[in-house]
Amino acid sequence: MDAETQQNHLKAYGITYWTLSKDLKVKWLLNYRGGSFLLPDTEQIRKECTIRGVSYEVLSDAETTAILDEISSPSKNMEAVILEKAPKIAVYSPKGNQPWDDAVTMVLTFAEIPYETIYDQEVLNDNLILYDWLHLHHEDFTGQYGKFYANYRATPWYIQEKAEAEKQAAELGYSKVSDQKLAVALKIRDYVVGGGFMFAMCSATDSFDIALAAEGVDICEPMFDGDPSDPGYQSKIDYSKTFAFKNFTLERSPNVYEFSSIDMTRNRRINKETDYFSLMEFSAKWDPVPTMLCQNHTMLVKGFMGQTTAYNPNEVKSNVLVLGENKTNGEARYIHGIKGKGFFTFYGGHDPEDYTHRVGDPKTELELHPTSPGYRLILNNVLFPAAKKKKQKT
Repeated sequence: MDAETQQNHLKAYGITYWTLSKDLKVKWLLNYRGGSFLLPDTEQIRKECTIRGVSYEVLSDAETTAILDEISSPSKNMEAVILEKAPKIAVYSPKGNQPWDDAVTMVLTFAEIPYETIYDQEVLNDNLILYDWLHLHHEDFTGQYGKFYANYRATPWYIQEKAEAEKQAAELGYSKVSDQKLAVALKIRDYVVGGGFMFAMCSATDSFDIALAAEGVDICEPMFDGDPSDPGYQSKIDYSKTFAFKNFTLERSPNVYEFSSIDMTRNRRINKETDYFSLMEFSAKWDPVPTMLCQNHTMLVKGFMGQTTAYNPNEVKSNVLVLGENKTNGEARYIHGIKGKGFFTFYGGHDPEDYTHRVGDPKTELELHPTSPGYRLILNNVLFPAAKKKKQKT
């Protein structure tokens, strides 16, 4: 999985997932040649690699032993993690959305990793327990319809989506969309606390935490929910309820395309050509989880924007790990934490290979980006639940 020899990093994850689905175990060689995968040598796996265009090398038993010995050496920042079971994947996304509406569904489709689409009704019916891994689509859990009001309130798609959301809320027994979205956020919170793995991108990250912190507080203006917001609602925000963020200030104006001070989009002073973020280096033997999530063939990843592009590091909780950061602009791009028995990862930006993805933009053709470092980070999270759990060394 290094830069020099792997011609399709993204589909390599699909091969690994496919191997796990055949009840075969895989070793993930952390920090060894870009985070390579050690698979059983079968004719079927070789053929599948050839069909999908994935580069592979056949090793003798002696060569395999030598590699594993090297990895186990205390002097090497490497580790071999056993992957045991193909995780069952759910994508939280409105029905009818095309795969290219969301980077995760797009890369899962490209890598040929199966997933099921669920939305509010399934979450509220407790269907999350059926899945090992949950991805949150570009979403607004605050009930403010993505803060698209200023630019898009007169467009047919905005009017239709607002009407459909209100109809669904009523059918599910809620008087407001914001109340329904809060109920969904609470179910997702319980899923993670109970041991689930949750991965979110773009506005699903900060809007999720805002919804949790604003439980019982009306932060929506009349154009969103038909009645005024609570007076002085900022002082009623409870940061203890959030997963990742603290001490943020909500954006009150419905005409501003922003949820809060968590996001750094409006404060960015960096141009596209120099917009990169660096991945942090962790101890593979002592901190295998963050090491897994940062596996890549480069430590420098191209930046990309979204409604929520990056996070203000001063508003990230101290118990949350920053996995990727843009030091030039002083922003956290990729963060991870533990909640109860489960894990969450938040990844800023919308599409790793579309710098300024906008409403109506054409889809990204991943055939043109089979070695994308930004998309590899998503797939690290997909395989993360497959890892055999080890007792903490500390």
